[in-house]
Parts: sequence; structure tokens; C-alpha cells
Amino acid sequence: MFRMNHLLTVSAAVAATLTAWSCASSAGGSGGGTVTSTAATMAPTNELPNPYRTIEGWAKMPAGRSWGSTSAVDVDRDGVSIWVAERCSTNQRGCLINNTLDPLMKFDANGNMVESFGAGLIVWPHGIHVDREGNVWVVDGQDNRPQTPRGGGAAPPMPARVYGHQVIKFSPTGEVLLRLGREGGVPMDQKEAAGARNDFFWQPNDVHTAPNGDIFVGEGHGSGGDRIIKFNSRGEYITEWGGRGTGPVQFNQPHALAMDSQGRLFVADRGNNRIQILTQDGRFIAEWYQFSRLSGIYIDANDVLYGADSESGSVNPAHVAWTRGIRVGNARTGEVTALIPDPNPDCSGTCTAEGVVADRNGVIYGAEVGPAPGRLQRYVRQ
Repeated sequence: MFRMNHLLTVSAAVAATLTAWSCASSAGGSGGGTVTSTAATMAPTNELPNPYRTIEGWAKMPAGRSWGSTSAVDVDRDGVSIWVAERCSTNQRGCLINNTLDPLMKFDANGNMVESFGAGLIVWPHGIHVDREGNVWVVDGQDNRPQTPRGGGAAPPMPARVYGHQVIKFSPTGEVLLRLGREGGVPMDQKEAAGARNDFFWQPNDVHTAPNGDIFVGEGHGSGGDRIIKFNSRGEYITEWGGRGTGPVQFNQPHALAMDSQGRLFVADRGNNRIQILTQDGRFIAEWYQFSRLSGIYIDANDVLYGADSESGSVNPAHVAWTRGIRVGNARTGEVTALIPDPNPDCSGTCTAEGVVADRNGVIYGAEVGPAPGRLQRYVRQ
């Protein structure tokens, strides 16, 4: 794993600005931090070196299977193998269409698939997390309820088993160890009647576990609850925080989660174009805009932060001044040191990596939803 003092540094002027951003926020109670910096005052962090080269086609799919969209990638406990949750050779509700395909795949350091599972259990894999024991957590962000046909008409009948909108913990060989949430989820208009402590999810995005085993789930992908829900290691509800908004401990799509060496929870608050840094009890510490509009976030053992922006200027035209791509920086100081730009700046829709991870050698992997059909990219230092 490369160290921060080996990274190319940003200009002194930008570094000074980042220091000011980092110091502009002070710790406070949930929803009560003092924030003096805003997105409007941030100059885009685009003029950064790219010390990486792209390796395409590293991960070898089984014969006859093509890549679909993926936003979910993490590193195995061995430090070099890579887990991917892929949408069964397509995207929306893809694992309903191709329900005999395994969405979860493990590739060894040479890109060979060595494990796969999950067929028929997941509708639309969105987030993935490998815990300290090597267990694989997957977030299913959709369900198999029938949809009204385009152009009108009656929807097909309800299936005998409704599933989706859950977080599932698998062993490294595919045994289901734990499920969080009601199968099929709880639609937003039923949330109040269901009760937060009982059923939990609609459009969950990502999951992360703390060193003590506590579980954090980010929920809200456009019409969800825009909240973080905390459970103990047994999956028992502890607390939650959030709600739609732009203030401290408010969210607009808490799309991805990570944790640094201090145990601080980093939330990729995508719709607000920022990272929020929180304690594990939901108290506000800081907000950072310099990593751009993040769909994916990963922090390694050395507190190197990797952030994937897949939407600036495309899905989100208002953020067009910021270059899409993977930014690399320091989770302790907030300094941004490198940028792997989207090679197709005129792309529309979700483009370049949405999920991101790095192995113990500093090799970066970007999981791409689009442009279609999606892929897994590998980036190595030059």
C-alpha cells in the first residue's frame, strides 16, 4: 500500500484552501455542528496529477457471460482479491431478468473468478462491504414487485414471494448469515405504520461495519428516507439519524459509507455534493466538498481516501465545473492529491466509476454502471 508521502502533492494554494475547509467545521451534536464553508466557495479540484494507467479487461468473466452494470466493489480480507456485485449482465432489475446468474463474484489477483453465488436472492445489487472476518455484505436496492407496462395496462400479478430492499450478510462461500429488513422493503407511504424499529428499508444504498461489529446502513436513493441506521452486530436496531436536507446530519442520497482509522464514519452525501464526517453516534464532525460529488468512497488502512464521482456534469449538469473521475487524497487532512479523469468527458448519464476500492498494493478498482454495459476497471501507478 502506497503511503501519503509518496503521493504527488497539490499546489500550495489549493492545499491552503483545503486546510481552511477542513478547519471550517467544528464538532457538535447531531444536527448541531457549525459550518462556515459552502459548496459555492469551493474551486473545483480538477488540476491534479494522474499517476495511474488504466488496465482494461483484467477481470475474466465465465464463457458466455458479459459484464453488466456494477456500483459495488470491495477488497477481500487477503488484501488483493476483489469482490464485485454485478447486475447480472444488464442493469435495472437485471437479476430478475437473468435470475440464474450469480451477482456476487470474487476475482483473484490475476483476474480469475474463483467464487460466485447469490442467484435468485438479489434483485439489484447496489452496495458491498467485506468485513474483518471476510464475510460479504450486499445491499439490494430494488424489489421484484411487478411494474406497470410502458404505455399503460394492468401490471402482472404479484409474485408469491416479494423480496429486495434488504441487506444480506453472506459467508465467503455464499451461506446467508444475516438479513436486515423486511423482504420486499417498506414503501415510503407505509413507513409510519411499520415503525422504524421493525422493518427499516426502502432503497438502501450501502453498508459498513465498525471494528466492534456495529452495522451502519445508508438509505435513500431518490425517494428513500435519507438516513443512516445503526444496528449492533446481531442486527438489532440501535438508532438512526438524518432526513432530507442540506444541513449537518441531513442527507440527499447517502450513497456510500467508509470509516477511517479513527473510527469516523464518512458518508458520501451525493445529492449535496459533499462528504459528511460523523461520529459513530451520529454527531457532526465536518463536511468536505473538495472530493466532488461522490457516488463511491473507500478509505484504506493508511487513511488514503478514494472517491468516485460518476455524475458531475452528466446526471448533475449544475456540477459541470467539476471533472468526473476518481479522486485520491488524505482522510486525515482532506488534501486531494490525484485525479483519474473520466476518459469520455462528453458522456451522458452515469459515467466512469460509481464504486471504488484499492487493494493493499494501492491498485485501484472502479466499478462502472455506465456507459452501458458497465465494466470493472483497474488502475495501477505508473
